[in-house]
Amino acid sequence: MQRELQGVKVLVIDDSKTIRRSAENLLTKEGCDVITAIDGFDALAKIADCRPAIIFVDIMMPRLDGYQTCALIKNNSEFKATPVVMLSSKDGLFDRAKGRIVGSDRYITKPFSKEELLGTIRTLVD
Repeated sequence: MQRELQGVKVLVIDDSKTIRRSAENLLTKEGCDVITAIDGFDALAKIADCRPAIIFVDIMMPRLDGYQTCALIKNNSEFKATPVVMLSSKDGLFDRAKGRIVGSDRYITKPFSKEELLGTIRTLVD
């Protein structure tokens, strides 16, 4: 039995409009409530307002990268339990390890599939 994703709040942080739009379209079709942010600073303001159930964050972004954004989220007592999933076009061991160090819960390589996104949400959001 697939878990119903109706109304699950998902924050997608990526400086690529294409990635934001494709993730948003995909997740909205599944019933998720999608919030997008263009970078870490934009995201931090939205996290406090929207309180997402899960956060997908691109690693390579201007101003505040994915690692810094994840670390800030995980160091905040109010949001440290929120699952953070790193999105990266690089599939390196170093990037995965660095993601774990800053507290990310998962690591997905771009381009991601619909199954990867939905499966990750089903696994990490209770």
